[in-house]
Amino acid sequence: MKDVLTKQHHYNSPINDVWAAITEQEKISQWFIKCNFKAEVGYRYSLLSENDNCEQIGGEILKVNPVNELVYTWIVAGTETVTTVTWKLEEKDGGTLLTLEHSGVSGYPNEETAIKMFESFNGGWDKCIEHLDKYLAGEEVEAAHGK
Repeated sequence: MKDVLTKQHHYNSPINDVWAAITEQEKISQWFIKCNFKAEVGYRYSLLSENDNCEQIGGEILKVNPVNELVYTWIVAGTETVTTVTWKLEEKDGGTLLTLEHSGVSGYPNEETAIKMFESFNGGWDKCIEHLDKYLAGEEVEAAHGK
């Protein structure tokens, strides 16, 4: 069972724009999911479901190294398993190279659940990267659970 899921994507946008898109509550809510988020160490964030009052995913901001690295825990509602999401940005080829890692997935209570979660996260992060690309390009993006 793999424990770390890694995604990499090059955006044709300046690093400051990508950083803002992944750290500012209003922008995250436009391309990803409605959220309560601040890129401050110790802040307890939440990603909200369609009715805006039920936490779907939550966690705590662990590390903020502006414009290069953001790390937070990721806890799916209804579970107690803590995984970690790391966003790393670097200026490259006139744009920004994003490396996203989601680790700790093997910590789910049994292998069947861990495999299911790994597959869910894998597909979810692919869609996330695609939506972020569209958002940064100025295209209309339908957030995962509305705006």
